[in-house]
Amino acid sequence: MIIRARSVVTMDGPPIENGAVVVLGDRIADVGKFPEISNRHSDHETTDLGEQVLLPGLINAHCHLDYTCLRRRISRQKTFPDWIRAINAEKAKLSADDYVASISEGFLEAKRFGTTTIANLTAFPELVSRIEPPIRTWWFAELIDVRDPSCAEEIVDSAVGQLESQEHWGLAPHAPFTASANLYRYCEEIANRKNVLLTTHLAESREEMEMFLDAKGALYEFLKETGRDMSDCVKETPIGRFLDRGDCPQSHAGGSMNRQYLLVHLNEVRANDFDLLEKSANSFSVVYCPRSHDYFGHSAFQFQKLRELGFNICLGTDSLASNEDLSLFAEMQTFQSESPNVAPDKILQMVTTNPAGALRQESSLGKIRQDFIADLIAVPISKPQSVFEDIVAFDQPLGWSMIGGQILA
Repeated sequence: MIIRARSVVTMDGPPIENGAVVVLGDRIADVGKFPEISNRHSDHETTDLGEQVLLPGLINAHCHLDYTCLRRRISRQKTFPDWIRAINAEKAKLSADDYVASISEGFLEAKRFGTTTIANLTAFPELVSRIEPPIRTWWFAELIDVRDPSCAEEIVDSAVGQLESQEHWGLAPHAPFTASANLYRYCEEIANRKNVLLTTHLAESREEMEMFLDAKGALYEFLKETGRDMSDCVKETPIGRFLDRGDCPQSHAGGSMNRQYLLVHLNEVRANDFDLLEKSANSFSVVYCPRSHDYFGHSAFQFQKLRELGFNICLGTDSLASNEDLSLFAEMQTFQSESPNVAPDKILQMVTTNPAGALRQESSLGKIRQDFIADLIAVPISKPQSVFEDIVAFDQPLGWSMIGGQILA
């Protein structure tokens, strides 16, 4: 099949005007100018997308599809612990069937907005076998042992048993305030042994910073009431705690354990944290969720400093318990409004090539290149001379997309 478009944005060089892509099976076989492609592959049927731009499918580096059903159910709260209480109250009303329906609905919505690959955290890995994702999915088991750290290994082993039959999976110790050092350590052992990825929420809120650094505040009191051991709140930032867990000496950055994390949020970062992070830039990717960030009113995201340190920065939607929809286009637009000096093509990298690298798929996803997987989407353009601006500004469900060489209905 030949797919012709007004412009082909390969993310592997400049846009190709009057471009075309040849798809054989689930792979891209050729890319170039349409006249040259049609001459080289004259025996192939052509699909002409007209005045649209063809680009790689978008990759959502952080999402919680469990909570698609909570859209607009939780109003803005005064504190982060208040939001935790509110979401826990809503979750208590949901059954396993509700979660399956919620996840399935989320997949369909993400697909409509051009997402062809998603890194999805689920608190219910036992439900994954009941779901058939319509898009390429990395399932991360979200793990919490705050109430009983002695069960850390049992919790991890159970999740691994539920997920390891999936094509792509990983582990997500939730956050330093809900996952014990032992849970992190064991997740890293498993990831190292099975060669899977890790992700975690880190330095998300002011209350988390206050808890670890000052041993006080709303989150400190909330977790203390649950019976959590608060002895790790010892005048160290969440990032410092994560990077230098004294009770897990092998797991520090640069140690022998698998530390290829997708670090989600990094909203609250102190000056000394950047010194620690600088040593870890090659080990971690960072995922920023602009609209969820706005919902909570977190401190300004330190994009420029993190980029200068060499971090691979991606965008995600987070969950609909703190967002309006699952559109990565809307995330790009929000990011652009916050960082107007970042060029649109660099913003597009944050939902294509950057997350492909974070998922260790830089040789198969995120670009239109020969032998890459044929995950493609098409976006109407109004000004061919500003194709990247048009892509970032797009604000509708898509009319055409392809995953693995199959055109989606």
